[in-house]
Amino acid sequence: MNSPFRRTSMLLVATALLLPLAAAAQEEKAPAVNLDSELAKECYSAGMIIGKSISEPGIELDVEAFVAGFSAALKGEESAMDDEAMREAFRALQNKLRAAAQEKAQAMAVSSKAEGDAFLAENAQKEGVKTTDSGLQYRVIKDGDGPMPQSTDRVSVYYKGTFINGEEFDSSLEEPVTFGVTQVIRGWTEALMMMKVGSKWELAIPSDLAYGPQGNPSIPPNSVLLFEVELLGIAE
Repeated sequence: MNSPFRRTSMLLVATALLLPLAAAAQEEKAPAVNLDSELAKECYSAGMIIGKSISEPGIELDVEAFVAGFSAALKGEESAMDDEAMREAFRALQNKLRAAAQEKAQAMAVSSKAEGDAFLAENAQKEGVKTTDSGLQYRVIKDGDGPMPQSTDRVSVYYKGTFINGEEFDSSLEEPVTFGVTQVIRGWTEALMMMKVGSKWELAIPSDLAYGPQGNPSIPPNSVLLFEVELLGIAE
């Protein structure tokens, strides 16, 4: 339910610096390109993926200077700047990008928190929804008659996770998963220890019982997470 994520490639670091290109470029339709060869397809897909992943912070960029440097490097030409000057300029741009990314993340976190709080307030009024002291909300779809897991148990479940906008971000509906009761987010741990084997519940988990203001690579900061969970059994 949580994926490690590391940027280990200098290509990805360099890619991040292309972020402003989309905002700074002229609003012209991209020229047609011949994609008959595998090489062309590979390079085009790389360009599209990079472009989509870096079109976030709207930092001003001198496009002509960027293209000149990029082209010179590809052609193996001598740089117009000495190494120390390039390193200093590169660090300055990195700092701008980092600041812009942090500002965007903070704005997203504030917006997500407000939307999540509003959703939980409305959801709490729905028929069958119960709210625990921690703020966890749940609705019993089917009540099982088996034992309730303890904190030291391992359980087997089916589940589907969505954001409050309905977008699915995770699922094990095709094959159940098994894990320790305390090896998941706090909202899950609390719910599992209240469920009987055979139960199926809907959960609305506040962000502070999930991934909080930091989020993770696939979960935006301060996200309320919705789950449909079926407790299949307690593992031996």
